[in-house]
Amino acid sequence: MPFADLDHCKLHYELEGASGSPVLVLCHSLGADLSLWDAQVALFVRRFRLLRYDLRGHGRSSVSSEPTTMQALASDVIALADAVSTNRFSFCGISIGGMIGLELALRYPGRLNALVIANTAARIGTSESWEMRIRTVQAHGMQSVVEPALERWFTPEFRSSHSNIVEHFGQVLANTAPAGYLKACEAIRDADLRSSISEIQTPALVIAGSEDSATTVEDAQFLVHKMASSIYREMRTAHLSNVEGSEEFSDAVFSFLVKRDGFSEGMDVRRAVLGDAHVDRSLQKLNDFNREFQDLITRYAWGEIWTRPGLPRHTRSLVTLGMMIALNRTEEFRLHARAAFNNGVTREEIKELLLHAAVYCGVPAANSAFHAAEEVFAEMEQTRPDTQTHRS
Repeated sequence: MPFADLDHCKLHYELEGASGSPVLVLCHSLGADLSLWDAQVALFVRRFRLLRYDLRGHGRSSVSSEPTTMQALASDVIALADAVSTNRFSFCGISIGGMIGLELALRYPGRLNALVIANTAARIGTSESWEMRIRTVQAHGMQSVVEPALERWFTPEFRSSHSNIVEHFGQVLANTAPAGYLKACEAIRDADLRSSISEIQTPALVIAGSEDSATTVEDAQFLVHKMASSIYREMRTAHLSNVEGSEEFSDAVFSFLVKRDGFSEGMDVRRAVLGDAHVDRSLQKLNDFNREFQDLITRYAWGEIWTRPGLPRHTRSLVTLGMMIALNRTEEFRLHARAAFNNGVTREEIKELLLHAAVYCGVPAANSAFHAAEEVFAEMEQTRPDTQTHRS
């Protein structure tokens, strides 16, 4: 049973799926545990490496020795990702998990590929409503909040037709450590992200339940209105949409993430084609000005175009070289001439391409490319003698 030892608590987690797949972190709702995502696992592991965990003070995770704030809960996600050697990941959270996702996008945007936030709001409830719940648990224990929670979590139709599922989550809530539950309630009580969420640029899917009285459709639409890179999906469910509408929820999230989470795959292809040394130099030059551009070319040029099955990489290299000649992009031509050898292109093939370009792009363009190619070959012979085997 894996645990991440943080300074203030132990977080219980489960890591499932192929080790080379993009990572997807799943964060459950208040009073639940990682079993909330059981219905999603079978589909999600087809494409992602799933990192599910119990919030501090929930499930098998210990109660934190520190105050619990939304910022601290977001920091837990980063610490957990670091513990399993994950740099970038997508995040899917529901209810308090959704608020944690918003906090992550505000504080750690460079770590996120994509964001799914379900049945949440920039401000959930009021200080008075959370104080009332806190006092109820302090006076009467966890069992006192189980029935009201189940009424918020599921529609009457679902409660009557899926009593075993409802009973399971009622038991999970009843067994939640009161101290952990109360600390999480305090974090929600004190969190108000309404004035800051317009800063979020991470691509996001916002899911709402039309029968959700805790976080309403209006709450979700406010998020979409404020977050420029977000799209909206409404389901006929109450608060736990991923349980009540499990198949629809899974399909919507999977489709969104597969389209959006091309960064990891794009980075792998970019390294394979251009070489680790070139990519590492580019990453070392990252700054606030060029970060989004580098993300764009990794995600779309390398993650979507270079991974398409219609053309092999060998052919894509030759096509790219031809385009760089036509556009007189000498530096890019040099870059892709070096990269072409990683894709099995030979010098003879590059020579034929240049002769072809002399007819269709013009002799001056081809002449410039010939000089550039010879310089690249000479440089490569100094550092990579094996390239001579490609003379043909």
